[in-house]
This record gives sequence, C-alpha cells and structure tokens, in this order.
Amino acid sequence: MSLQFIGKDPNSPDGDSPTIWVDEETKDLVIQGWKADEETEAECRQTGRIPDHEAVVRVPARLAQAIREALDVAERDDED
Repeated sequence: MSLQFIGKDPNSPDGDSPTIWVDEETKDLVIQGWKADEETEAECRQTGRIPDHEAVVRVPARLAQAIREALDVAERDDED
C-alpha cells in the first residue's frame, strides 16, 4: 500500500492531526481525525450500528479543501 499525503489540519497545535491521504492503489481516502465522543457515537447509532471494525471520527471543517483535493486526486488517478 502506498499513501499519498494530501493535507494536515493547519491549526493542529502539535502538527499531528487531523490528516488526510489517498491510497494510491484503491483510491480510498484515509483520514486521521479525533475520536468521536460517546454523545456523537450515540447520535450516529440512531441511523445504524457501528461495526467493531469501523470507527466514527470527527474531522474539522477547515480540512474541507484538503478533502476536496483528495477526492480530485482519487478521481483523476482513477481516470488514467
């Protein structure tokens, strides 16, 4: 697996999180974000369960541009 780094939260106090990458093979987005709190997870479960192999993460809105870029990269690479 090879991940293409796209962007990191510019307001991260220690520069570690949140972050977004594109898997160059599958074109999946790989997102590092804050673990959702119990209240958020409870609200998410109102629309269905959260399987053990999945997680709810919170990504700041200020990463929207990086997410758009990641989607563009994934779609552009998919067309090649």
